Amino acid sequence: MNIALDDAFYLGVLSSRVHVSWALAAGSRLGVGNDPVYVKTTCFDTFPFPVATDEQKHRIHELGESLDAHRKRQQAQHPRLTITEMYNVLASLRAGEPLSERERGIHEQGLVSVLRGLHDDLDKAVCDAYGWEQDIPDEEILLRLVALNHERAEEERGGRVRWLRPAYQHPQGTAQGSLDIKGEQATKAVAGSKAKTIFPTNLAEQARAVRNALSAHSGVVTPAQLAKSFQRARVDRIEELLQTLVLLGQARQVEEGRYAA
Repeated sequence: MNIALDDAFYLGVLSSRVHVSWALAAGSRLGVGNDPVYVKTTCFDTFPFPVATDEQKHRIHELGESLDAHRKRQQAQHPRLTITEMYNVLASLRAGEPLSERERGIHEQGLVSVLRGLHDDLDKAVCDAYGWEQDIPDEEILLRLVALNHERAEEERGGRVRWLRPAYQHPQGTAQGSLDIKGEQATKAVAGSKAKTIFPTNLAEQARAVRNALSAHSGVVTPAQLAKSFQRARVDRIEELLQTLVLLGQARQVEEGRYAA
């Protein structure tokens, strides 16, 4: 897939752990190995890029350029070296797994430790641009991105569009999708408590609360049953959040209208 953006800022964001987490959750799967597939409409079109300062954009741009230059340089020096090989070795390094003799050769040719350092710096810079801490778990990244996506969709419905290429894109272009999330309020469920809690206003907290409430049930539940855990919780809101959690792999839809952790 080609993405027609010539600013390395976007290369940096799309190469970060933040976007990879999103793409793995929002994309498709294919084949016997259940390999991830990058789907433009769900992985790219709906992804909420950070609103970065000029300094943050410059930092991410420089790291994106460095990442691109490093990979091209090592492949030019070793024509048989592939991107897949380098990143497989990088995954083994991150997992703390011992490298085979062949993998050690790939590590040396690709300078994979340098590659790892570039990605670590890039992940920190992108998290800074979102205003997030660097060690945020993947699960929390997804919840925050879904909430941010929803905010952007609301902005666009109000006429404010954050164009990636404003000099090129038509002002009547397609608004960013919202992954069918329409909830406006949130809460934090307390497992085992009989008292109903009121929804806070933060969407990410709402998703977390529904997930926690679902986990507190030992079996299959309906949105109506789950809504009874909260005060003033609309059943349709609960169902929308449950469907989002299914999309993110944090819940299961056992059958139509029935869900489980």
